[in-house]
Amino acid sequence: MSTGRDNGAYVRLHGSALDGPFGVAVTPTSSSPVPGWRHTTLRVATLDGRLVSHEGGEEETLVVPLDGPVRVEVTEADGTVHDVALEGRASVFDGPTDVVYAGRGSRLRLHPATGVPVRVALCGAPARKAVDAKPFRHLRAADVPVELRGAGRASREVRNMGLPDVLDADSFLVCEVVTPAGNWSSWPPHKHDEDRPGEETELEEIYYVETRSSDPRGTDPVGYLRVYGSSDERPLDVLAEVRTGDVVLVPHGWHGPAVAAPDADLYYLNVMAGPGPERAWRICDDPAHAWVREAWPDEPVDPRLPLGGTR
Repeated sequence: MSTGRDNGAYVRLHGSALDGPFGVAVTPTSSSPVPGWRHTTLRVATLDGRLVSHEGGEEETLVVPLDGPVRVEVTEADGTVHDVALEGRASVFDGPTDVVYAGRGSRLRLHPATGVPVRVALCGAPARKAVDAKPFRHLRAADVPVELRGAGRASREVRNMGLPDVLDADSFLVCEVVTPAGNWSSWPPHKHDEDRPGEETELEEIYYVETRSSDPRGTDPVGYLRVYGSSDERPLDVLAEVRTGDVVLVPHGWHGPAVAAPDADLYYLNVMAGPGPERAWRICDDPAHAWVREAWPDEPVDPRLPLGGTR
């Protein structure tokens, strides 16, 4: 039975991973570092009238508004300046958002576009695969593919704004997943911690979580995430109750399910990257649960999806 014995190493509860202007910071140099963490970063800031700056350095960055509009100034490594007003959305449960990609060597300045505080996530990874920095891009919400994955109680909505067939990035893969109340996602449990050409890619993964109560009485909205070892040589045991602002890290191993409580919708922002030469999401399922996929053709997709529409 799981005890969540590794929660202390790989779970960052809201307010426990602060770094300067960022209320969430998962980086090799943050105030709450993760031993051996090398390939992915996440920073979340609340813009409440003040400017927030970020020096990308060797990292590439994807700017993802979590709520509200954001003005983003990007100065690329060659000095080219871009000034973009991101429309954002009312909340992460209200459909996809437009995003900005900034390549290696870029400097970013973030401003709230109105007088109302807004939150923005900066997804990052060291950009070491390509010789030249990837170019700036503004991806509009209407151009973000929305995929309905799974079926029945395993139905979820996936917004693929940072995957290879959508965004020309160097190293990271970024997407959003929304799971309606009572459903399971990251199911069946799967892993991507070995480099096996054509079958599996080695990727670290960050889950940044938000929850929303569907109960009119305003009960405490929670979700649950599970990560466990794929071999005796690499043990891992994470079982976390999560709320808005919490982060769960997947260094290796099987991960899933991500469970939405019966009265709470569950959102997570995924950032993945790894050391291999291929930028791809190749996974393998836990053999004990892989049969679940065989049942999906006979089950309808949850009619509540897409939860926030497709714009």
